[in-house]
Amino acid sequence: MSERVEGIDPSVPPSGTGCVECLAEKSWWFHLRRCAQCGHIGCCDQSLGKHATAHFHATGHPIIASFEPGEAWFYNYATEDFMQGPHLAPPRSHPNDQPTPGPRGRVPADWESELS
Repeated sequence: MSERVEGIDPSVPPSGTGCVECLAEKSWWFHLRRCAQCGHIGCCDQSLGKHATAHFHATGHPIIASFEPGEAWFYNYATEDFMQGPHLAPPRSHPNDQPTPGPRGRVPADWESELS
């Protein structure tokens, strides 16, 4: 994909390797999502914090990309559709040795019951 897409800036690197808010709160996440406009890393809607969606509501940045290894999808909150997108600035996922859920050392043993 080479044309410019409103809401995507492929030159912006991710904000880090984990959910910005969860790390600040010393919490944990299930999966990670990357804002395709500013690079903010937030947790998915299956996570307790739902920080990627909160980022969309706070900023209006409509498009996220998966920040999981091996995944290359984009989602547009405004249209509620999955879509194609360009290659984003590296890294394109959290480190392979970072567990899912993560981060290491903060995920409770009963994490699955906390997400249901």
